[in-house]
Amino acid sequence: LFARVGGGIYTKAADVGADLVGKVEAGIPEDDPRNPATIADNVGDNVGDVAGMGADLFGSYVATVLATMVLGQETVAQDNFGGLSPILLPMLIAGVGILFSIIGTLFVRISDSAGINTDSVQKALNLGNWGSIVLTALASVGLVYYVLPENLSLRGHDFTKWGVLGAIAVGLVVGTLMSVITEYYTAMGKRPVLTIIRQSSTGHATNVIGGLAIGMESTFLPILVLAGGIWGSYEFAGLYGVAIAAAGMMATTAMQLAIDAFGPIADNAGGIAEMSELPKEVREKTDVLDAVGNTTAATGKGFAIASAALTALALFAAFVGVAGIKGIDIYKAKVLASLFVGGMIPFIFSSLAIRAVGQAAMAMVEEVRRQFRTIPGIMEGTGKPEYDKCVAISTQASIKKMMLPGAIAILSPLIIGFILGPEALGGFLAGATVSGVLMGMFQNNAGGAWDNAKKSFEKGVEINGETYYKKSEPHKASVTGDTVGDPFKDTSGPSMNILIKLMSIVSLVIAPTLASIHHTREGSMSEKKIQMQQDVKKVAAQNPTKADYLQEKK
Repeated sequence: LFARVGGGIYTKAADVGADLVGKVEAGIPEDDPRNPATIADNVGDNVGDVAGMGADLFGSYVATVLATMVLGQETVAQDNFGGLSPILLPMLIAGVGILFSIIGTLFVRISDSAGINTDSVQKALNLGNWGSIVLTALASVGLVYYVLPENLSLRGHDFTKWGVLGAIAVGLVVGTLMSVITEYYTAMGKRPVLTIIRQSSTGHATNVIGGLAIGMESTFLPILVLAGGIWGSYEFAGLYGVAIAAAGMMATTAMQLAIDAFGPIADNAGGIAEMSELPKEVREKTDVLDAVGNTTAATGKGFAIASAALTALALFAAFVGVAGIKGIDIYKAKVLASLFVGGMIPFIFSSLAIRAVGQAAMAMVEEVRRQFRTIPGIMEGTGKPEYDKCVAISTQASIKKMMLPGAIAILSPLIIGFILGPEALGGFLAGATVSGVLMGMFQNNAGGAWDNAKKSFEKGVEINGETYYKKSEPHKASVTGDTVGDPFKDTSGPSMNILIKLMSIVSLVIAPTLASIHHTREGSMSEKKIQMQQDVKKVAAQNPTKADYLQEKK
């Protein structure tokens, strides 16, 4: 939470401040060493998009394994591992995913004939990503075949090991499709970005309106894919299938992290080239890498929100079992009220994150303006800017402003759970998950589309038969849109992932206590014992040769 939210506030306070004063007011290029906020901006890329994304994806990675293991310990399995195969499988899949992510990096190559252009770079990264996914899928076939027994049962739902394999495949497909859809909505040359470019010709307001519309539209296909993935994985293997689908999708986390880190590395390389006044051809190559990096960063965020959604669902399923809830009845007043409160939480969380960026950016703008006024020779390049003052502003803001959002994420499940009970807390989590996923997708994709619309002007874009470049009026409108989108895509949007996962984890941790306080566990445990005995009898009937083991399991 601190890495993602604090990192997002840090990087965007510097970025917005640098853009508003440097590009719009002073008319100097991005990453110009005369801009006092340049160093803070470049440092922020690493703080937010490398450390923050790393913490985000690693959190999903661990949480999916945890949730699948919790559900696995409830699953009746007649195997050679003492009934532990459903618990071992997610760890084994995670292990082979790391191995094949390393191998996948060997596929990332660009031939001399292809040259350095956005298409060749994007294809090379896609090849590495697809290579690791395909290899992990093939390895999962062997793991499922050798580790799992033929028949399993969880909470009365019977399924086979091949159903588990189908659920893993669903998870891999969902992760891939989410990345592809996000790439479409944020990549240069695609309809969404071109639409924003055309709307930039009529002013700043129409650029912002176009970006908001694209962001809202971009939630349609991902939600359908996510819903289909949830339904499909459940049909294959019940709640265990939903959890193992999330584990399958997160298996190639290492490759996703590498691709996502590509963006800030390329951006920093371009900044160093600009500040060092390297030859023009160097900056042209780094600009190509930076353009692809913007898309990979956006696709990484799409993958992250999909992983967070499936992770939250897996944790939710584990919470329901541990808390002893038989069902969540939305006709109950306290459950329905909690559902609405949960849906509100992502909005207030986003509000606090965006407001923090705005307040820190105001302080940054004032500091940069002060230095332009008071430091002699700064615009001529003879005076040295005080870079450390801008770094200090971002650092202090990121630490102070993340406290309240963090408190909301941790305390709200505690308050709902202890006052209204575990069933109401289940409704709260459902509302927060749906609202948070939609909010995250909207903000991530809108911000990414605005960013690449602005970058398209660097090589020139044609609008109504006329070509526009940097410093033109449409370009200035695109800079405004990009500035609005910065806290969307790098602060509040990605923080939705952490929010829904953290609230689910807190709920899972307090579930046994809530069950004992609100007396939901005793009756549920007796029902669970009866259900488990029935599951054991089913599995015993399918393979009567291991009756002794099954009796012990019962």
